[in-house]
Amino acid sequence: MDFVNFRIGAKTISLKILDILLTERYDDNLTSLPNEHKAFLGVKDYMDIPTPVFDLGIMLNGVSTKQSNANLAHKLDQFITLNKTWFTALENAVENTQAMTNEYDDEIRQFVRWYQNMHAHDSDLKDILQRLSDSHQRLLEQAKLVRTATQDQGREILSYEKHHSFAHLNRLLETAKDQILYNYKPIIVFTTKDGLNPYIGLLIDRVEDSISVEQDDIKSLSELTSVGFNIDNETKHMMAGLIKLGDSHSVIIEPSAIFRPEHLSHSPEETPAYGLF
Repeated sequence: MDFVNFRIGAKTISLKILDILLTERYDDNLTSLPNEHKAFLGVKDYMDIPTPVFDLGIMLNGVSTKQSNANLAHKLDQFITLNKTWFTALENAVENTQAMTNEYDDEIRQFVRWYQNMHAHDSDLKDILQRLSDSHQRLLEQAKLVRTATQDQGREILSYEKHHSFAHLNRLLETAKDQILYNYKPIIVFTTKDGLNPYIGLLIDRVEDSISVEQDDIKSLSELTSVGFNIDNETKHMMAGLIKLGDSHSVIIEPSAIFRPEHLSHSPEETPAYGLF
């Protein structure tokens, strides 16, 4: 069986190639309709057929990748402010020959641990975080020297670090924030049930690769999700199995398990009004 893998947040999902009609860049230009379904984004015309589009990130992760990225950027903003406050406190202590406190040190270290443990899937962001860690460790080491140095020595250390490690650190933080916010270019995958007509569109982060697997390589999720999985039935039903990918797995998604509202269907067949709308 042939699949295409897609990335959604930290997850990899797989769609059968035969279930895919087309992928296109998401330009936030969908037609809005009243709908209480948390993942429904709107309607997009495909071959003159109004097709509902759902955010797969919300369905699988509980939050859209866009919102998750905004939360990460906000966290980086908080640290940029903390970092400046911490460095200013060091400068003031040296200038006023005051004893230096550890007031901000714990918060700084907590943030360092946070981004060091962040599993970035974007290679550019991963590189930025590594360089961030290197600059940060140097700055923390120099801050220790300042605490035991004379006033003149402390001034000299901080003056140098302000224009080197500290400035470099702030540039990296801003770059990481921009990478998170502006490198996100989601796409819509238009799916099909008959190979000709669109069924629904799914918003995903990016295309990964394509793979061919044997039926025996696909593991059932029925037993796995029967215990300890607090997910709604709709999400559970759309997960059709697991494919092992190296040290991780890809979740097979069955688009037909997501109900398509009948009043948007091009089919003349009438059915009872129920479902998402």
